Amino acid sequence: MGVTTGAVWGRAEQQDYRSRVRGTLLGVAVGDALGGPADALTLDGIRAAYGGEGLLDLAPGYGRRGSVTHHTQLTLFTVDGLIRAQVRRDTGAWHPPTDLHRAYLRWAATQRDWGPDERRAEDGWLAREEWLYTRRDPTRALLTGFGDRTMGTPESPKNPDEKGPEAVARSAPFGLLVGWEPQLVVQLAVECAAQTHGHPVACLSAGAYAVIVHALARGDSLDGAVQRALALLTARPGHQPVCDALQHALGAVRQGIPSPARVEELAGDGTADGLLAASVYCALVGEDVRHGLCLAVNQSGPSAAAGALTGGLLGALHGETALPPAWLAELEGRPTLLELADDFAMEMTQGPALHGPAGASPGWLARYPRV
Repeated sequence: MGVTTGAVWGRAEQQDYRSRVRGTLLGVAVGDALGGPADALTLDGIRAAYGGEGLLDLAPGYGRRGSVTHHTQLTLFTVDGLIRAQVRRDTGAWHPPTDLHRAYLRWAATQRDWGPDERRAEDGWLAREEWLYTRRDPTRALLTGFGDRTMGTPESPKNPDEKGPEAVARSAPFGLLVGWEPQLVVQLAVECAAQTHGHPVACLSAGAYAVIVHALARGDSLDGAVQRALALLTARPGHQPVCDALQHALGAVRQGIPSPARVEELAGDGTADGLLAASVYCALVGEDVRHGLCLAVNQSGPSAAAGALTGGLLGALHGETALPPAWLAELEGRPTLLELADDFAMEMTQGPALHGPAGASPGWLARYPRV
């Protein structure tokens, strides 16, 4: 798996890119935090709990407002794995799916260990963040997919019948690899989705979501980004349900005032393709980020995943300053999210200054070990 020749990064380009990286990761997290308390509720249940207009603000979950779920946890470890893959290129070892799998196994350790093990220097800094050592309702597919060290692949996937949205919801960071060709972004997202969600619908939805984020991070419009994803998907076996769902989302934009009923129709039974379509729709019709996120989470399906997916799209499209500041102020783990986002942006724009075959920054290798 290779990459294109990297772009020459001017200061303005670096600043724009960092804003989109921050926006994407914070957007995933704030959408996740907004939808989490409603995850197990029907639309009627949401309205009964939060008022007739539904959930319009952060609500308590896991003991506090602004708490995130496993979607954000895994998105963080996706970023960590991507940075580690870049660092490991210096050794001649270049297989990003393996580096991502190792990162996801570090997440799996947070779900069973009481806290960080300081003796494991190879874990890097993210796995030593104590707030991540809490279970936030990970699905069975995630726990079984990362329950042993065997890595699922497209040829031999873990949970081959699993169509849930969890693999899609951790895939936004793949789209931030703006120096990669789009087809390689799709391929990496598909390969990593197969580590827990082996059904083609789940894998191809992850690939589609990643390449939509990729186009947005490169400055494309959301409609244009979806069209690019459709063009790339049509060459892949099993693409029809995902392409149909995306086409349905584009068509729904022209069908009247946005409503929870429209979102629920698109989301269907909560599978990956339905949640992808619902998130694209909400990002397209939202008057602003807040409206788009509220539209995404006020429905009877998986609200946290819908919020995370929509937030990732809107954050990549508009950058961090478009996100609701009052929600960011209460967001769990915001310092970690920002630190990781800035590390990712620095690695992608200035990696050769941090490490190379001839030498490397000791501080950077302590944060992102090559082992």
